[in-house]
Amino acid sequence: MGEFVRVAGTADVKPGSGIVAEANGKAIALFNIDGTFHAIDNICLHRGGPLGEGDVEGNVVTCPWHGWQFNVITGACVNNPSGKVETYQVKVEGADVKVFL
Repeated sequence: MGEFVRVAGTADVKPGSGIVAEANGKAIALFNIDGTFHAIDNICLHRGGPLGEGDVEGNVVTCPWHGWQFNVITGACVNNPSGKVETYQVKVEGADVKVFL
């Protein structure tokens, strides 16, 4: 059974950007979209690129390695509609961003 784990502070992720966070041995891509935080698996389906290091436009992140794009809210792959990365439930408690793992 999972639990909410702190992955970052609210000030660590500027609006319109993302970071890579580690929690429970797992790399998470954490994004701030207009003040709402979203978390997806950090590993791109194409060749394993770090999604948390990609450029964010709207609610889509572009993998910095080969340009595959993913919706940070749903995890859906823009380039390949049958592909999807895992999404995680996020909650903010005070200045802490927590992800359910």
